Amino acid sequence: MKKNKISKNWLSKQRRDIYVRKSKLEGYRSRAIYKLKEIDDKFKIIKNGIKIVDLGSAPGSWSQYLAEKSKNSKIVSIDLKKVDKIDKVHHLIGDFLDEKNQILISNFFKDKLDLVVSDMAVNTTGNKNLDAISTGELTLNAMNFSIKYLKKNGSFLSKIFMGSTFNEIVKNAKKNFNEVKIYKPPSSRKDSKESFIICKKVR
Repeated sequence: MKKNKISKNWLSKQRRDIYVRKSKLEGYRSRAIYKLKEIDDKFKIIKNGIKIVDLGSAPGSWSQYLAEKSKNSKIVSIDLKKVDKIDKVHHLIGDFLDEKNQILISNFFKDKLDLVVSDMAVNTTGNKNLDAISTGELTLNAMNFSIKYLKKNGSFLSKIFMGSTFNEIVKNAKKNFNEVKIYKPPSSRKDSKESFIICKKVR
């Protein structure tokens, strides 16, 4: 009964959400596209002719925006789920932590990356503290992947949740990047604990 009530509340919220309606009108796969757009408008992380990886890319709205905004770039998206084809994006199905997939990514680019983005979060359990810890682990894993594969002047962007792992993530970021910012874009829901961490220039 409780689950049905949560589902109904979520559907009701979605119907009222201006960004959900806007994403449908503009042909994007989810409202998340506007978070990336607002982050890029502020921090200028997307450029032309660069090498980009989108971690945990399903359903694909971030990859859509990257392909649209970044001209003459090479883009790889990876997710455990299949993602419907996006022009100018090479999609891999699997775990980005799997060494086989990391080799595939490395072979595709034949060079280090300019930008790694991640909008990943775990499937929610209803336990907000546990969800924040699990998503925090994903963020740390994505950051470690970035540190390994980014060029010295590369950038890393990831979702981050307020919670027990927040300070650890920020500390790790400051240790490994010269510039670290936390930002909650306007399109992020007010009742959401999410923000985004923007890291530039690998140390």
